[in-house]
Amino acid sequence: MSEVFNFCAGPAMLPTAVMAKAQQEFTNWQGTGSSVMELSHRSSIYMTMAKKAETDLRELMSIPDNYQVLFCHGGGRGQFSAVPLNLLPQGKSADYIVSGSWSEAAVAEAKNFGDINVININQDTKGNSSLLGSSEWPLNPDAAYVHYCPNETVNGLEINTIPETNGVPIVADMSSTILSHEIDVSKFGLIYAGAQKNIGPSGLTIVIVRDDLLGQAQTATPCIMNYKTAADNDSMYNTPPTYAWYLAGLVFEWLKELGGVKEIAKINQLKAELLYQAIDKSDFYLNNIEPQYRSKMNIPFWLKDESLNEKFLSESEAVGLTALKGHRIVGGMRASIYNAMPLAGVEALLEFMQKFEKRNS
Repeated sequence: MSEVFNFCAGPAMLPTAVMAKAQQEFTNWQGTGSSVMELSHRSSIYMTMAKKAETDLRELMSIPDNYQVLFCHGGGRGQFSAVPLNLLPQGKSADYIVSGSWSEAAVAEAKNFGDINVININQDTKGNSSLLGSSEWPLNPDAAYVHYCPNETVNGLEINTIPETNGVPIVADMSSTILSHEIDVSKFGLIYAGAQKNIGPSGLTIVIVRDDLLGQAQTATPCIMNYKTAADNDSMYNTPPTYAWYLAGLVFEWLKELGGVKEIAKINQLKAELLYQAIDKSDFYLNNIEPQYRSKMNIPFWLKDESLNEKFLSESEAVGLTALKGHRIVGGMRASIYNAMPLAGVEALLEFMQKFEKRNS
């Protein structure tokens, strides 16, 4: 088998350099004679590493000083509960924008904790998937917050503009787009992201929350989901996912060495353009999403002759292109090309797709 390129939507591949360094340090981290996962999270050596990881993330994303950066448990689904528990007071409602599967899941969970106003923005334009532009969203000016998912990994839909909410805090599930391109953090009240796509391994969730939104949690909020408790204790009220935090720190260092978010965004743009251009030029493959809403992280595509699906998957895996099967909800194929996917991986996929088309046309 040739070099393996893992196109899994998550948990996703990690940078090779990061994995190599983690392997080198696995049993003897910084001369301690122990793995980092064996050390106390309250030891001075671990806390120094944890603080550096936060500092690096703040630098990469230009996070203002009036925002807390929390390293939490529970993944994105944990935040589906934590967000309303912390930000939705009794007597208020929150606007939830639905653009795909993950925003739908966020709605289903949030309804357990308060009044949720659901705004479905999915559109069909001449048989193509599209979205209602953010300027047309019927938002409630008195909402406690507006929640949306900029990138839907299952559907391959991306919202490329930050909505104007006239002062209502914006909450964004950036699990699949964080660190993939530059954003203005100051436009958001809260950003959360499961780590297993662009940050590190599963088990860690990053929460970036503005200071004025702390201290409003519902009485029933569990302490490990309370943002103020986490902030007051440097994300160490209870034992954090220590090894995942360490690996995230290595990813942040790797990204800084590449030139930061601005540079990785250029690579991501090129990867997506190459793949979409190949699909659009082909009579063999198709993508039915309006171009302005196409995801740059998760690219679904279909074979026009779907009887060839299993053959495509078996032959692609045989040459080291793994996890290309589309989500069960939408079928077809899906190439997830997060930060760690090198340009060479996309080029290898394009070469395979072209050869497969010639053999099966």
